[in-house]
Amino acid sequence: MDHSAAQLQRLAIAPEQLQDHQIHLTSDQQHYLCDVLRLGHGDRFIAMNGQGQLWVAELQPDARFARRLKALGEQTELAMPMMLLAAPPKGNHFDQVVRSVTELGVSYIVPLISQRTLLKPSSNRIQRWQRIATEAAEQSHRQIIPKVLDPASFEKTVMQDDQGDWQRYICTVEPSAPNFLHCLSQALDQESQSGVAVMVGPEGGWTETETQQAQTAGYQAVSLGQRTLRAVTANYMAVSIAIAQIELHTAYPGGKVCTKKSP
Repeated sequence: MDHSAAQLQRLAIAPEQLQDHQIHLTSDQQHYLCDVLRLGHGDRFIAMNGQGQLWVAELQPDARFARRLKALGEQTELAMPMMLLAAPPKGNHFDQVVRSVTELGVSYIVPLISQRTLLKPSSNRIQRWQRIATEAAEQSHRQIIPKVLDPASFEKTVMQDDQGDWQRYICTVEPSAPNFLHCLSQALDQESQSGVAVMVGPEGGWTETETQQAQTAGYQAVSLGQRTLRAVTANYMAVSIAIAQIELHTAYPGGKVCTKKSP
């Protein structure tokens, strides 16, 4: 992507908004572009469909429309998907979790309802989290907008076997659990994976039964370190470890990976 295009504001659009070379803007998008950003006829922005495609677009005299000018080619996504399955903490703390893990690169966010989960998300809250993910994807120059899935019970989730040959982990405070960084690094070194899924528990942690259920279902219990983390912090820690390891082990051709030179 050329430097001038990199400076343009990004706007997520639904696939049905694009018809031939014309983008039909919603009233909210018109307000954002024209009233908030102060763009007008002839000004350009980047339209992204959240599925990997981006275009330079130009506002038309009628602000309800923008014209698609050219496609952009760039690669900012991980080489494999990463799923965060997290028990939302009470209050609005999960808003920032959604925002931050979207910036880091997750593909899916699953709100888990465990025995100690205090927050039971409503459909309105799920929609809010999806909007936050969309805004964070625009800001962080993502090509894909992560999907915030409907809340799922812990038991139902671990019993589903729809993640194929993904590497699956459950973060625990168990002193005997191996370190997540070490386990994932070894797994990515040895095998070709389809993705990485990480479970992070609520304040108060998982129950012993939940940890056993997850392990029986194929999740490996891992530790995030010797310190006890708040639930919000644990989400950031787990996702950061996973994405750093994925990027290190699956660099795209031409991608830059720092390695220590042999003496």
